[in-house]
Amino acid sequence: MLGAIAGDIIGSVYEWNPIKTAEFPLFSESSRFTDDTVLTVALADSIMSGIDYARKLKEYYRLYPDAGYGGMFHAWASSERSEPYGSFGNGSAMRVSPVGFACGDLDTVLEKARESAAVTHDHPEGIRGAQAVAGVIFLARSGADKDEIRDWAEGEMGYDLSRTLDEIRPSYRFDVTCQGTVPEAVTAFLESGDFEEAVRLAVSLGGDSDTLACITGGMAQAFYGGVPRHITERVLELLDERLRSVTVEFMDRYCSGWREPVL
Repeated sequence: MLGAIAGDIIGSVYEWNPIKTAEFPLFSESSRFTDDTVLTVALADSIMSGIDYARKLKEYYRLYPDAGYGGMFHAWASSERSEPYGSFGNGSAMRVSPVGFACGDLDTVLEKARESAAVTHDHPEGIRGAQAVAGVIFLARSGADKDEIRDWAEGEMGYDLSRTLDEIRPSYRFDVTCQGTVPEAVTAFLESGDFEEAVRLAVSLGGDSDTLACITGGMAQAFYGGVPRHITERVLELLDERLRSVTVEFMDRYCSGWREPVL
């Protein structure tokens, strides 16, 4: 979860100013958390409190109304209605990382990921995106190697991961769909050698940078055993007290050893 938040904050600077390189400052005066972080923390809060996903998503929307939500989510969250709106946007995938860390087996991960997506993103692609991200996180933290993770994402989730980042990058553009975000984020993770490189590679695609890096960051945290200390410290500084306290509580509960240095 912390890795997803780190990716969001690092990628936030480049969401509307896309770059095609992995060489950039990790943090700047413009670095901030966005709706990706807010809704990730909302799901973490839901998991820990037992309060249903929809209620928590709306609660956090009211607490952070200017975090940069998509139009359809804004309309849903600000209304009294509770039915989903058929979205296949990448919002279901960007917020799902807590599910991958909190659940104890893959079947439960996939079911809870489906539930977390379906309150808004009940289109099959919205659900598939959330399940794929949570499933990769679960496999990564459970000891699967990258070949096993790739095989699962292609075989069980049906994503085409045959293109390399160098093949994707030249023509890749801003894309808010799950099907145009999740495979690219998985590929960035698979091609990385450590947490920081994973996030840098996601941003380098030049698309929806905060969401790409958020999704990749959750996977990278799970696989590499945490988030490097210099990134962790800066990320926690950039969160407000509410978001920081929920994040720390979740990490303490589900990510043992996260306070230890990660190289």
